Amino acid sequence: MHQIPSEFTIGGVYMPPLLIAGLLGIVAATITASLLNRVRLSRFVANPPLVYIAIAVIYTCVIGTFLIPI
Repeated sequence: MHQIPSEFTIGGVYMPPLLIAGLLGIVAATITASLLNRVRLSRFVANPPLVYIAIAVIYTCVIGTFLIPI
């Protein structure tokens, strides 16, 4: 059977899976935002910080659902 992780240990400190998924989601959103800025597609967005938060939430949900079962 596949074990669902209840927590991760990093250097002896226990981390909840949602924190790890959130950090990975923020990193992925930062990379996406920098790519959108480089290609100059962010100029078509009315509120870039709100779009950044929305992309971070979407990435966090996807990572939490498929990579790290929360």
